[in-house]
Formats: sequence, structure tokens, C-alpha cells
Amino acid sequence: MPFSQNMMYCQAIINGPKDTFWESGTFNLIMQFSEEYPTKPPDVRFLSKMFHPNIYPDGRICLDILQNQWSALIDIASVLTSIQSLLSDPNPNSPANTIASEMYVKERNKYNSKVLECVEESWSTPSYSIPK
Repeated sequence: MPFSQNMMYCQAIINGPKDTFWESGTFNLIMQFSEEYPTKPPDVRFLSKMFHPNIYPDGRICLDILQNQWSALIDIASVLTSIQSLLSDPNPNSPANTIASEMYVKERNKYNSKVLECVEESWSTPSYSIPK
């Protein structure tokens, strides 16, 4: 849904993937489109608190299709589906959050507890504003 003040920003919501610890979460993202879209990918960030090997603490997402594997043929639905899939299938070999990555590999129960904290926190409405 575009923000009425600026059509270059769009809010998105994804649900956690079924049959995972993320399942009952509802996660808010913001997408920023440049003038070069669709030849350049949108900047996509989680507004919701996330603890994940491939999500930076500021919400940026380490995902190949949002970086070097971008194609103008990739639509927004595919971007959101890929992000949703990343939640349940992280790549610990390309960590954006080294603590989450190490915990995912070495202490899975502790990692899953952190994920459940994020899920619970996702039930409240995030506060955000469009960057100037």
C-alpha cells in the first residue's frame, strides 16, 4: 500500500511461513523505490523487530534478488515471497546478523526462543514515518 505523502514508499505486510516458529507473526516492511526502478531493486526493510541471520539490526535484508541477482522481471509479489521463504530457510553462510547466525547454527533452541519473541512483538502496531 503506497504512502499518500510519497508514492516512492510502500508498506508491505508478510505473515510468517506456515509450520515454522515464525508462523503466527505478522511482519511490517517498508519498500522504497528509486527513479531507476524496475532496473534497480527497491530498498526493502523490516519495520518489525527481527532476529534472523540474514536481516541486519536496522531491518535491511541480505537477499541476493535485492542485490546482485536483481532482474527487472522480478515483481513485488516475488520479492515478498522470497523474503517470507528466507525467514524459514536462512543462509548462515552469508550473515547480516552474526549473533543470530551463530545461534541458529550452534544453539537452535535459543534461536527459536528469540524468533518467538519477535513473533509476539509483531502483534503490536509499529510506529514509523517516511524518511525525508
